[in-house]
Amino acid sequence: MNRNHIQIAKQMAAYLILSVLISGCAAKRDLVYFSNLNQINSVSEAPGQEVIIAAGDMVNVTVISASLESDKLFQTNTNNGVTNVGYKVNAAGNITLPLIGEIHIAGMTTTQAERAITQQLSKQIKNPGVEVKITNFKVTVVGEVNKPSTFTIPDGNINLIEALGLAGDMTVYGKRENVLVIRQENGTKIIKRLSLNDVNVIRSPYFDLKQNDIVYVEPDRSKAVEYSQNTRLMPLVIASISALAVLVAVLKTH
Repeated sequence: MNRNHIQIAKQMAAYLILSVLISGCAAKRDLVYFSNLNQINSVSEAPGQEVIIAAGDMVNVTVISASLESDKLFQTNTNNGVTNVGYKVNAAGNITLPLIGEIHIAGMTTTQAERAITQQLSKQIKNPGVEVKITNFKVTVVGEVNKPSTFTIPDGNINLIEALGLAGDMTVYGKRENVLVIRQENGTKIIKRLSLNDVNVIRSPYFDLKQNDIVYVEPDRSKAVEYSQNTRLMPLVIASISALAVLVAVLKTH
């Protein structure tokens, strides 16, 4: 084999190695939550936001008073003869309760609803204690997480990290620096991008989730690279076989 043939073989080998390196290249990514935590001593949270009751919500109403018979009406949640796990807020924003009938609670926090119900119940029973909870508070987590799903939150209190925990955390392909929270407010869809690499994210009003929020974790570009490896690999294999064939032919003729 003369020097020209050896040089050609080396060039082809270098080309193949370079192709493999390029196909496997991916940008360096920060996979750590709150990776700048060591740069900050403390972070103030955003002011807490109470859950607002809306039409379509299911609410559980518990009453404790000196009247055991009255309390039982709420314990079984008997609504027009039908036993259920709560009272559905109708399109007008009302629920129908034993003893007091229809009452408007949409647009109220659970604390405000408790006060409104207590005021009406006080006309029927003495010193009632009322607790209101939303039973169908839910958030949806989709995208690059291990267990995408819609989750019901019994106490209506959940933040972004907790929601991701319910979804089995992000996969290694999830963009921690660019998580989308999709929220509907006053009939408008609002999309907010949050970076979970930055500890200051807990100051965002979108860090604490509201009912029906959707969390979407975008896939990193490296996932597309990996999923396309099979289609990229075949041309490389063919090129390698061709290079070997040429090299063998050269060796046989010299």
